[in-house]
Amino acid sequence: MAMIALNIMSIAYISKVQRVDEIVKSPDFQPEKIALLETIAANLPGMIFQILQRQDGSVFIPYISSGCEYLYELKPEAVQADFWVVHKLIHPQDIKAFTESITVCSTTFKPWHWEGRIITPSGKLKWIQGTSQPERQETGDFLWNGLVMDITDRKQAEEKLQESEARYKAILDAIPDLMFRISRDAEYLDLKSEGANITLSREEIVGKRVQELLPSDVAAISLEAIAKTLDSGTLQTCEYQLATPLGVRDYEARLVVSGEDEVLAIVRDITERKQAEVSLQNLAQKFAKAFSCSPDSITISTLQEGRFIEVNDSFVKLSGYERDEAIGKTSFELNLWVDDRDRLNLLHQLQSTGVVRNLEFEFRQKSGKIITTLLSAEIIDLDNIPSILAVHHDITERKQVEAQFRLAAQRDRLLAETLVRIRSSLNLEEILQTTVTEVRQFLQADRVFIGLNNAKLGVRTLAESVDPKYPSVLGWSTNDEAYLQELRNLLKDNLVRVVEDITQIAVSPKVKAHYQKFQTKASLAVPLMLGNELFGALIANQCSGSRHWQPIEIDLLQQMSEQVAIAIQQSQIYQKLAELNTNLEQQVEERTAQLQQKMQEFEKLDRIKDVVLHTVAHDLRTSVMGNLMVLKNLLNQRVGSAEQGAGEQRSRREELITNAQSPIPNSQYPIPVSRSIIERMIQGNDRQLAMINSLLEINSCEQQGIDIKHEPVQLSTVLGGTVTHLEPVLTQNQATLKNLVPADLPLVMADGTLLQKVLVTLITHSLQNNPPGLNFILSASIEGGMIRTQIQDDGVVMSKLECDRLFDLHVRDPQDCCSTSIGLKMYLCRKVIKAHGGKIGVISNRKRGLTFWFTLPLATSLATNRP
Repeated sequence: MAMIALNIMSIAYISKVQRVDEIVKSPDFQPEKIALLETIAANLPGMIFQILQRQDGSVFIPYISSGCEYLYELKPEAVQADFWVVHKLIHPQDIKAFTESITVCSTTFKPWHWEGRIITPSGKLKWIQGTSQPERQETGDFLWNGLVMDITDRKQAEEKLQESEARYKAILDAIPDLMFRISRDAEYLDLKSEGANITLSREEIVGKRVQELLPSDVAAISLEAIAKTLDSGTLQTCEYQLATPLGVRDYEARLVVSGEDEVLAIVRDITERKQAEVSLQNLAQKFAKAFSCSPDSITISTLQEGRFIEVNDSFVKLSGYERDEAIGKTSFELNLWVDDRDRLNLLHQLQSTGVVRNLEFEFRQKSGKIITTLLSAEIIDLDNIPSILAVHHDITERKQVEAQFRLAAQRDRLLAETLVRIRSSLNLEEILQTTVTEVRQFLQADRVFIGLNNAKLGVRTLAESVDPKYPSVLGWSTNDEAYLQELRNLLKDNLVRVVEDITQIAVSPKVKAHYQKFQTKASLAVPLMLGNELFGALIANQCSGSRHWQPIEIDLLQQMSEQVAIAIQQSQIYQKLAELNTNLEQQVEERTAQLQQKMQEFEKLDRIKDVVLHTVAHDLRTSVMGNLMVLKNLLNQRVGSAEQGAGEQRSRREELITNAQSPIPNSQYPIPVSRSIIERMIQGNDRQLAMINSLLEINSCEQQGIDIKHEPVQLSTVLGGTVTHLEPVLTQNQATLKNLVPADLPLVMADGTLLQKVLVTLITHSLQNNPPGLNFILSASIEGGMIRTQIQDDGVVMSKLECDRLFDLHVRDPQDCCSTSIGLKMYLCRKVIKAHGGKIGVISNRKRGLTFWFTLPLATSLATNRP
């Protein structure tokens, strides 16, 4: 501190400090003062210094207390040796004030006082306070005695106090509320109105009483609140309303004790809050009504645990749990989730986006039944607890209906494909095997097989599809008459036999042993009837356990049994026809030899075609037309006989029995044929007649060309008329056709009748090669001087090779889904379009369906004026 004093007095640096013993011996030094200074220094948290300034300008430091080391982290000897080290520790921002204080003291000899900051060698920042009083000596020298104190703690406390006062003042200034100091007798002592909406000035309020400024009812509330605040010493709150220029406003006053018989009242305008509370209350009432009255299940549960906080009545109905059973429990405790991972996925999505919409989940009811719901949920804050507001919409019935629709579509497809196979194939073994395979796939059963009842061989299995885990019944047979009779009785009167659990029915030991041998646990059997005769059965087995057979599954087996019976009847008919034709083989061989002899005399290919188309085709056409007339007449007679009374039918049966016992040969009586067989024979003859006509038309086209009557035609009119003509066929096949052909297309030179045949053939091809329910789109556009017409469907696709050969005249595979008749007509379509000067083709779409197209040239003015 002596160094600070020397700096204050601007004493020059002393290059050499006298030794301590020399300072003590000096006549200018006073030993009694040294003792006094040492006593003081030992009791003060600071540093005491003494500096002697001689008239010649020399200065030395007689004394510096040990507090120097505490303040400056310097030894007293170091400061006495070089007091500039203390000067260097002064904070740069405080040097100017330090220098000014030195100047004032040096010129006026008034007591020196300075406060400032130093930075010690270790980096600490300290506040110090220095004081000194110069004394003139008899020799004319000046002796400076001074004290330097550490005031860092005081300064820091002052700074914190200033910061606190500034902060509280800022908070007070930022509060928009009115503040009043009010005495016990309700006199306004002071107020703070900055930022508040107030119509009276400060002078109009201070000094007045509450009763003078407020309405009587509000004044009474205020007086009571003031008294309670002062008596209890606790915070009091009251609310009231006042009429203002802005209308009636709501206010809240909070009163606290601020002095003896004095309160501080903070008044806040809560009109918006009150309005918001009313709106919130109305909204809460609406939500409560929506929550309780919603037909969908609504729940509120904690986000983390899934613990139910609230549920509505629809949840009770949906889950089967009463309200008191659900609230407080988690969804896991109630065993609601079929898959526990579903809730983890739900939480992940909620935490990622905060909301989910229409997620499909499966839930388990209290009864154990599984239901499917669409779940929508959001994260909400309920009393500072993250919660989930969830809405469940039950779609179980909808899913079941969709499943039924899918099964029905699969059933219809399976029936249609089976019908196509029966029509196009005579291989009974292949038909039966394919049937059992596809039926088992549809039913997802363990075994499906067909057993036939033969009068000579008994019962035997002809076709089977079985899971490899279970024994096969293929090849199994029996001729035990008692056993056979029991099996017949189980399928008597054309009834479906439905067994969901073998253990729950009464059967003979033989049947029971049969079930055990082949591990049958549930069975569904449908009889195969040929007329009124039980010919066999189509049977599905479940070996893994009991099973509930669905109505649509039973219906499929019934319809499939009818198709299988038709296939069997068709096979028998063809077999009988083959036997009848055996006697004609010799005649055929002779006729063939004659034909070969004649064919050698003429040119091979042209002569074969002429003979087939003109001779054989004519004979076949006559035969087919005759067959059609007989079959249709027979069908009409069977319809009429079906309308006769029961008594007449009984007489006819008795007559048949009598005739059967008579010695008259059986050939005198007709073979009974069912109506469906006659209808199928009619359909077959119709197809043969159409094929023969197509062959004749192709022959005529090849030799004479196509006779086209060119005339200006409005294509939209021709196509529209064709669509109208096709409506019955489309309706029969459950198909739809959307006509997008513009009405303002230019005219084309064409034969409208032939164009209609082309369009009918293309659409018929798609209908015959697809199950019911096909959708067509008919469109047309102008491309390069031609009109391009397109017929697009959403049916099955074809390979590129099939597309390239579709309009060619070639021998088709017997298993080809496209009949020979329609194949011939497709060839004629290309001939017709080429004769018009256009092109025709087909495109197989990448995903689904075909697109037929053909082009026609526009009608030129020359062609239009042509006679």
